[in-house]
Amino acid sequence: MDSNETRREWAERSGEYSPAYYAHYGSDGSSEAVRELLERFVGRDAAVLELGCSSGRHLAHLHEHGFTDLTGIEINDDAFDVMDEVYPDLARHGSFYLGAIEDLVETFECGRFDAVYSVETLQHIHPDAEWVFEELCRITDDLIITVENEGDRDASEGGVNYVNDEFPLYYRNWNRIFTVLGFDEIDARPGDRDTVRAFRSA
Repeated sequence: MDSNETRREWAERSGEYSPAYYAHYGSDGSSEAVRELLERFVGRDAAVLELGCSSGRHLAHLHEHGFTDLTGIEINDDAFDVMDEVYPDLARHGSFYLGAIEDLVETFECGRFDAVYSVETLQHIHPDAEWVFEELCRITDDLIITVENEGDRDASEGGVNYVNDEFPLYYRNWNRIFTVLGFDEIDARPGDRDTVRAFRSA
């Protein structure tokens, strides 16, 4: 599966792992971890971007806790219909872009966002689009947060796992990726499935 096929799979996704699927679950521990890190390091007035925001459950959690400058990128256009229905206040007050991260990230100016975060989204970026990580550093003025599945101890960096035999999940060393690009890791929290990491511009 190449990067175009991967993007097409997510753009057309329905049922399991779709925007409606995630809206049903609402905010969770990942939402709370992201909020706590944002409150600690950049504050509620920060300009925040979520990569792969889906129908907005994590952004809605931030909005409910006083964050006001919220932006999301999402490739599946069904997400915004679900957002209008489930999180109407967020839909009215946030800024949203429809498209692939690879197509949109270059359109933002340097340092456009105080903080950029991803919850189980960067792990699906195809290896031929890893240039995106440098672009994320370019548009981030201060804080990057990753909440990604890094695999178990037996999973090797560069490995791939096909979820439900459908779409790829790439295991990566996020510490190495973002520290090489000039950010310092300031927090790391391994979990049952995902690891939460926070990086600040050096």
